[in-house]
Amino acid sequence: MTRLTRAVVLGGGWTGMLVAQALTRHAASVTVVERDVLPDGPLHRKGLPQARHVHVLWSSGARIVEGYLPHTKERLLAAGARYVGFHDDLVTLTASGWQHRFPATQFAVMCSRPLLDWVVRDQILAGGQIDLRQETEAVDLIGDRGRVTGVKVRDTIGGAVTTLEADLVLDATGRGSRIRQWLSGLGVPAIEEDIVDAGVAYATRLYRAPEGADGFPAVNVAADHLTRQSGRFGVVYPIEDDQWMVTLTGTRGATMPTTEEDFVAFARQLRHPIVADLIGVAEPLSPVSGSHAALNRRLYPERLERWPDGLLILGDSLAAFNPVYGHGMSAAARSIAALDERLQRGGFGPGETRAVQRALGEAVDDPWIMAALKDIAYVNCRNLSRDPRLTGPDTAARLKFSDFISGKSVRSPRVCEVVTGVLSLSTSQSEMGSPQFLSLLHKDTMYPALAGPPFRPGELEMVGLATRTARA
Repeated sequence: MTRLTRAVVLGGGWTGMLVAQALTRHAASVTVVERDVLPDGPLHRKGLPQARHVHVLWSSGARIVEGYLPHTKERLLAAGARYVGFHDDLVTLTASGWQHRFPATQFAVMCSRPLLDWVVRDQILAGGQIDLRQETEAVDLIGDRGRVTGVKVRDTIGGAVTTLEADLVLDATGRGSRIRQWLSGLGVPAIEEDIVDAGVAYATRLYRAPEGADGFPAVNVAADHLTRQSGRFGVVYPIEDDQWMVTLTGTRGATMPTTEEDFVAFARQLRHPIVADLIGVAEPLSPVSGSHAALNRRLYPERLERWPDGLLILGDSLAAFNPVYGHGMSAAARSIAALDERLQRGGFGPGETRAVQRALGEAVDDPWIMAALKDIAYVNCRNLSRDPRLTGPDTAARLKFSDFISGKSVRSPRVCEVVTGVLSLSTSQSEMGSPQFLSLLHKDTMYPALAGPPFRPGELEMVGLATRTARA
């Protein structure tokens, strides 16, 4: 196997740190370049404003992380994160109605993004195998259109510019990546880009959960795209320190709340009052935090006739999704696992980087099409994609089939198991086109439709809510 001499990772966030850890298996030296100062603990940092909103780590991503950092899930749970089995530990209203709480077949880890990042970062840096350059900003690539040989960086304090040589540079700088400008400077043709923008915005507040609420299920009220009105979502997710993170989401046309009064009013506009009811029995701990950077965006570097050796793009730099689906961190982990696999096969020879980049693109294809197809169903969505699955003559049929599957999933246990596997990125989306699954859609047991949220006896009582919000 060809061993890398030096790898440089641009960005010290979730993707950058995790890929750096994977690269320690293959490179003699790994350097992470980070513009900010990373906090020594589960604290917010300047360069990650979206961290104040709900994040989940799906089971697929959690399993990949465990492969690089054993016992990470245990560390997170010990720090107060919640293990939420889907759909046993979740009360959710979908566009197709209330979801039955079938036995869990997949899970998500729910906690604040700073806690998640810190637990992973702390383990990685403790290993002593990575050189972390903080307060250092990547300003340009070094090389030519045939090969990238390093990166030019600037000290954000003193302004000094230096060069880091490398035989592999990885861009993990996220949604604000300047990779297209850097490549233009090397004479590389423009990378194709798809954008699906439903105008999604977020508003989040932290609350102290009522005393005795430990074990209360996560709650999710989704929008109904079939109404052809602006979508409104609301979630109440348990996180560390006996807190609830309440995130409200709206698509284009929905006026997002900025004050405490508006926050409660928006929650009352959801399709069911349960989120507003839960807010009413919890103690507010934070002001309202807002964000608008939530469009789906994907680059296709593998489509270029020639791709520079020694350069890879991954994470949100390659594909960023509407965060409401919770796929970003797990999709990045899938890309890192794909990269690791390619390196184990034999490293990078001349001209092979493009094939590796193609593998990274394949790893994000399922979350891309799931998020984008879901968002184009919302009114006023701006679909600037050339993906035939999103623009072709059969797109309407795809949307209709997706709605049909959703209607089955909320009431059919085995259908729900397959769909949850796909949603968690544990199962390929192609499974939902298999003969076995198509047969299952018509043969599986159908439970009765639920008339209200399927809380179990005692759950509403533990948070002090009247039984009027319980299941009919």
